[in-house]
Amino acid sequence: MSDAPPSDTESLLACEECLAPSEAFAVVGNETRLSILEALWTLDRPAAFSDIRREVGMSDSAQFNYHLSKLRGQFIHKTEGGYEFRAAGRSVIAAVLSGTLNQDPTLEPFTVAGSCLSCDGPLEAVYEDERIEIRCRDCERSHGGYAFPPGGIEDRTREELMAAFNQRARHLSCLSADGVCPDCSGRMETHLTDVRDADDPERVRVEHECQRCHHTIRSSVGLVLLDDARIVSFYQDHDIDLNSVPFWTLDWCVSDRHTTVERSGDPWRLTLSIPLEDEQLVLDLDGDLSVLAAERRPV
Repeated sequence: MSDAPPSDTESLLACEECLAPSEAFAVVGNETRLSILEALWTLDRPAAFSDIRREVGMSDSAQFNYHLSKLRGQFIHKTEGGYEFRAAGRSVIAAVLSGTLNQDPTLEPFTVAGSCLSCDGPLEAVYEDERIEIRCRDCERSHGGYAFPPGGIEDRTREELMAAFNQRARHLSCLSADGVCPDCSGRMETHLTDVRDADDPERVRVEHECQRCHHTIRSSVGLVLLDDARIVSFYQDHDIDLNSVPFWTLDWCVSDRHTTVERSGDPWRLTLSIPLEDEQLVLDLDGDLSVLAAERRPV
């Protein structure tokens, strides 16, 4: 085997000893092994053999050791301080605790803050297929929707649930725009589509697609920029904490009313104008939705 370092164009992952997906699921598809992973999660520290066995409640040491050995390597590993998670093990138990693998809850639609941008009707949150969508009760216009694991609903009031959803939507959109897939951490690419002539309420469709798992997130131009320091400061100067404002109540964030396509195609140039009281923040953007210039103007 050559000792030459990999080139910049070579993949960083070349694992000949990795488990096939079917083998990986077979390893963790056992109640005792899942109990071991859950015990390690609960202990929340490098744990000794005896500590994990006690947490699991298994008296047969040999049998416990057999199941523990099946998890070693791919899902957990042993260090000087004890047994610890590897990334795969933590992901498995996190998926179980999130409720994605074993829960399918339903919620009756309930009213949320804000009014419809199209008809001024009341907005409601709808939870279906592990996804929260904000829509108008009268005209059913969507004001944004994102995946939300069932475990996030537990022990939360409706108000707390929507506060968590507001933060999760921001996180998903901003992480995707930064090129990192929220699902697998693969490379996310952003694509813009000019839809002004299509039967669509938007001017620009923003889609983030993972090149590894093909997970796709659709966003608006405004939502991508929701955490931009210039916008946050603009709101702060008007005594508003933008982080606490539900994104679905911001028209520049969930619609393209304030987005102007200066030039579509390659290269893209767009303008996003954010009105607030007696002034507006005007942002010039490129095809990656990076801010090229920002200016405050009177309304």
